[in-house]
Amino acid sequence: MDRLSLLGIVIGLAAIFGGNMLEGGHVDTLLNGAAAVIVFGGTLGAGLLQTSLVDVQRGLEILRWVVWPPRDDFYEGIDKVVGWSAHSRRFGLLGLEKMAETEHDDYLRKGLQLVSDGAELQQVRDILEVEMNVREQRDLQGAHFFEAMGGYAPTIGIIGAVLGLIHVMTNLADPSTLGAGIATAFVATVYGVGLANLILLPISSKLRGVVLRQYQYREMMLEGLLAVVEGQNPMAIRSRLEGYLK
Repeated sequence: MDRLSLLGIVIGLAAIFGGNMLEGGHVDTLLNGAAAVIVFGGTLGAGLLQTSLVDVQRGLEILRWVVWPPRDDFYEGIDKVVGWSAHSRRFGLLGLEKMAETEHDDYLRKGLQLVSDGAELQQVRDILEVEMNVREQRDLQGAHFFEAMGGYAPTIGIIGAVLGLIHVMTNLADPSTLGAGIATAFVATVYGVGLANLILLPISSKLRGVVLRQYQYREMMLEGLLAVVEGQNPMAIRSRLEGYLK
């Protein structure tokens, strides 16, 4: 679990509501159903209009990575590659078939299976690089869904504020309601800006960071696997892959 993400959400929301209370406001002044419908509904609609169904689905699938990111331990990965190297030097590349059977990562399992089946070095590289790049682009497009909504949210908030002010202008005959009406109208702006800068854009950036880390991990493991195929010394492979730790 990424506790830093949870801490960021809590601090951000606490700062907004806490600052409002310090200025003498009340929590209920920030709660407005009409503004919520306009901002959240409008932002979601704009995001869906821009994004394909496949990318929306992928974005929702990887949303959990904000709190529960995939566990890509570079140190553990290097130890794993060194183990493959030692095993192949003792039992040959065909011996990696048993290693593939116990590998939980489908990307690595596919690579080990290709090597144990006798695929050429360049063929292994080409196949795994295509899969690695396609995965990266698919995940980045999923993260872009939240970035797109983050770009629209502030503008939708302004639209909500304008609609609220139009409603206020229709009730000018009752001056006692103008102050509360105007304050309520601007709640939509708070929703739009807050949704974008406290939730959607940080989520997008967080997911992009996770995706790029995954790509780097797979790239390291691919280089290690190819070094195993080339028959390099386990210690040389370790030294080579430790460059990814810097």
